[in-house]
Amino acid sequence: MSLISAQPLFCPKFSRTKSSPFCHTKKSPPLLYSSSINNIRISPIPCSKSCLLLPKEKIFKMGFLYSGRFKSKVGASSGDARSFDSEATPQEIFTWSSVFLPFLFPALGGLLFGYDIGATSGATISLQSPELSGTNWFNLSAVELGLVVSGSLYGALLGSLIVYPIADFLGRRRELIIASLFYAFGGLLTAYAPVLGVLLIGRLLYGLGIGMAMHGAPLYIAETCPSQIRGTLISLKELFIVLGILLGFFVGSYEINAVGGWRYMYGVSAPIALAMGLGMLSLPPSPRWLLLRAVQGKGSLQEYKEKAITALRKLRGWSTGDKVSEKQIEDTLVSLKSAYTDQKSEGSFLEVFKGSSLKAFIIGGGLVLFQQITGQPSVLYYAGSILQTAGFSAASDATKVSVIIGVFKFLMTGIAVLKVDNLGRRPLLIGGVSGIALSLVLLSAYYKFLGGFPLVAVAALLLYVGCYQISFGPISWLMVSEIFPIRTRGKGISLAVLTNFGSNAIVTFAFAPLKELLGAENLFLLFAAIALLSLLFVIVYVPETKGLSLEEIESKLSK
Repeated sequence: MSLISAQPLFCPKFSRTKSSPFCHTKKSPPLLYSSSINNIRISPIPCSKSCLLLPKEKIFKMGFLYSGRFKSKVGASSGDARSFDSEATPQEIFTWSSVFLPFLFPALGGLLFGYDIGATSGATISLQSPELSGTNWFNLSAVELGLVVSGSLYGALLGSLIVYPIADFLGRRRELIIASLFYAFGGLLTAYAPVLGVLLIGRLLYGLGIGMAMHGAPLYIAETCPSQIRGTLISLKELFIVLGILLGFFVGSYEINAVGGWRYMYGVSAPIALAMGLGMLSLPPSPRWLLLRAVQGKGSLQEYKEKAITALRKLRGWSTGDKVSEKQIEDTLVSLKSAYTDQKSEGSFLEVFKGSSLKAFIIGGGLVLFQQITGQPSVLYYAGSILQTAGFSAASDATKVSVIIGVFKFLMTGIAVLKVDNLGRRPLLIGGVSGIALSLVLLSAYYKFLGGFPLVAVAALLLYVGCYQISFGPISWLMVSEIFPIRTRGKGISLAVLTNFGSNAIVTFAFAPLKELLGAENLFLLFAAIALLSLLFVIVYVPETKGLSLEEIESKLSK
């Protein structure tokens, strides 16, 4: 088991002189030593010559280096040590085994969201088949099919609205437990639905689980994981959504030839939801939420403080009586008290539509809106149907290709997570959205005059998925989390979530009727035109935030 820790660097040999801030022996360069804890070896690091030009105080503020198995690399020959902001919070000592379960069970909420997308792709084929449906109500109208597909998204929209005013009352843990119950009941009700009306109620209940899980999961992960791996874990949660889509495609491919196969596709979500609920029951509440309730005056400060210390020890696997957890809780409590002293820092609802907050909402809200109205939910939910019309006449052929698309989506998401901080946000957005527009033109061309080449449809779908996963997919939500000022960040992100689910539901519902009205070729051409408009939006309005702190981004927007 590897421990990760961070220790400040210091130079043990220095003294001020008139000629230089420090004096060192000429025979050997001064050394910066990283101190040691838990029997980790002390490593001397040659001090950079530039430290000779720094005042004494700067040496003590040069930052932190990882030690142990995850020690940062430092060039021994050049003597350049990687430095960080002097105000950075000292990093926690933790084991990967201790953070795995507090990440996994909330992340299952994201996996179940993705699973619904993937499973619905195959379920719509099975449900409408006279031979495979197993019902006498298989002949669904375009509106009925749209309700089946988008029912969970309407539930998610409703769930995100319901949870906003009661989130602090419920807490992250209880919110996720309730989400797992909605997931389980919704999945089972959909699977055993005797009539269409019951199926739609099941889809709505499942959607309530989506709305609550998408709100509670990132909060619980962010508030319970060590700060130095928060970004990695939240990115992995997004990857779990893609993994869920792939799992849905796989189950759909396996059950597509079974009579009533759509029931199995939706029913598989129930045991996963059960695992999520039981897992969350085994985890403690978020220590930060416990302190938040104390600061809000919802109970005894000392009692909530002790509960928070116990919760943190359980999350980290620390023994009773350790002083580290007590100090962390005390520091967090001081921070929360300071935040609640300045009530203006929260910002009003209308403030989101003023000044730099309005600019941020235009950028963040615009990105999540274009993310949906360029056809993303339609292409994913109807992938199986599109492939059937593209020459894969057998339902099993279409769903197998959907599995390939899911694998490709998973891989491209991983590439985006690895590259976004190297290449920047704008280059990935501009390149990806350009590819989305091209893929939609190819889909339109296939339906117009390339019908004899089914591989064109497959290639266009792969191009669409790949470009989406390196652009709108991960980067829209990354930008939303970065772009809002601190005063309105919570309310701004809430509006962005509502914009996302609302536009997703509308586009998904409208796809089948619009396809019937305009024809597939003209509908995809419409999506392509919207994609070009979104490309212009990115070029003109979206700033580059790579390498900037949140404060620098806020300052950049205010100018």
